[in-house]
Amino acid sequence: SIFIILSTTPGQRVMRPTFGARLNELIFEPNNSHTAAKAVRYVMEALGMWEPRIRVISVRASPDPQEAARMLITIEYEVKATHDRRSLVHPFYLITEE
Repeated sequence: SIFIILSTTPGQRVMRPTFGARLNELIFEPNNSHTAAKAVRYVMEALGMWEPRIRVISVRASPDPQEAARMLITIEYEVKATHDRRSLVHPFYLITEE
């Protein structure tokens, strides 16, 4: 569910036009700390709105040291029903001029 939320652009689903995360707004941005801060905000907003089964503990985003055009978004969360803590790394690809 988290991957689906983060991979969907708002407006992409006709019957739920606000569903998804705004990450695609960052696709042409530079892979730096400013873009990472926006990515963290967009992930927190989207998961807070669309995934009520979890409690987000932290979200971190940083450039991937092995791939210049990839940002790694690490999400630590807790499943509310079981209090099970988990983490997920979501790779986000940017289009950069290099």
